[in-house]
Amino acid sequence: MTNSGKSDLMLVGVTLLAAVSWIMSREAVLLMPPLLFMAFRFLLAASLLAVIGFRQLRSMGFQAFKRSLSVGVVFAVAMSCWVMGIFTGTHVGEGAFLTSLGVVLVPVMGRLFFGEAQARSNWFALPVAATGLALLSLQHGFSLEMGQIFYLTAAIIFALFFRLNTQAVNARTVVASDGREVHESGVPAIALTSIVLAMVGIVAGVLSLIFEQWLEAVQHFSSAMAGWIIASAVVGTSARFLLQTYAQSLSNNTHGVVIMVVEPVWVALLAAAWYGESMSGQQLAGCGLILLALLISRASVLRYWLKSLC
Repeated sequence: MTNSGKSDLMLVGVTLLAAVSWIMSREAVLLMPPLLFMAFRFLLAASLLAVIGFRQLRSMGFQAFKRSLSVGVVFAVAMSCWVMGIFTGTHVGEGAFLTSLGVVLVPVMGRLFFGEAQARSNWFALPVAATGLALLSLQHGFSLEMGQIFYLTAAIIFALFFRLNTQAVNARTVVASDGREVHESGVPAIALTSIVLAMVGIVAGVLSLIFEQWLEAVQHFSSAMAGWIIASAVVGTSARFLLQTYAQSLSNNTHGVVIMVVEPVWVALLAAAWYGESMSGQQLAGCGLILLALLISRASVLRYWLKSLC
């Protein structure tokens, strides 16, 4: 098998790990406060990656560290909203499709905040995604459930995070205060990710300290809680990231982005198997339109992939 083929198979595995992480997180928040769970999960995952990327972290400059912290804060807010969506939501599969809207919204963030021109396919995807969202929200008579609101908020912030994360990992030229052009190298991937994950743990921990009751959670702490925390940190976070990084290192092809689109499909299937979730016809139509919007937004990559297969 070619390296490109191996990369594709590994990226399919990445989407499965991401989907499994949804189930693990749902199980965990049924046993303990959601933000406290995120604090434990991401601090543990960050520690594991920090050990692996110790040399990268040690060689980082101040500016790279500062950029990583800012990306981490944005991601932390997004993940806090996401876990509250899992905690308050009633349908995990639907939540996965709502969260995936962040991919469609990335071009909007690029245009609004960075003045970047976008491909026409991105703008065609937006009304399709909006129609899918409308079908999901109309399930409750023009109103969104609290869980859906958290998922949508997370999707919007994820879109900003995706753009900032790409900017941080790539080299760039900036203008200093004295007018000189300064070249900044990209932040190494593992170092950036470990800092970003650590910020999620810290921010979630602070929010948990403010809004959640720790005493009851500590008194009722069990091996099941510990198991879900460790599994989520190791499998759903650290292993997922390492596998994705290795898969992308095997191939320069960009069609891996299309493969990642199937994550919400895996989540819906796992939720159906694990929780017995089912969708009404209207929900299926809404989720189907969101998936279509994801594919439209990746039209150029999809065309390249299909040509490479022919």
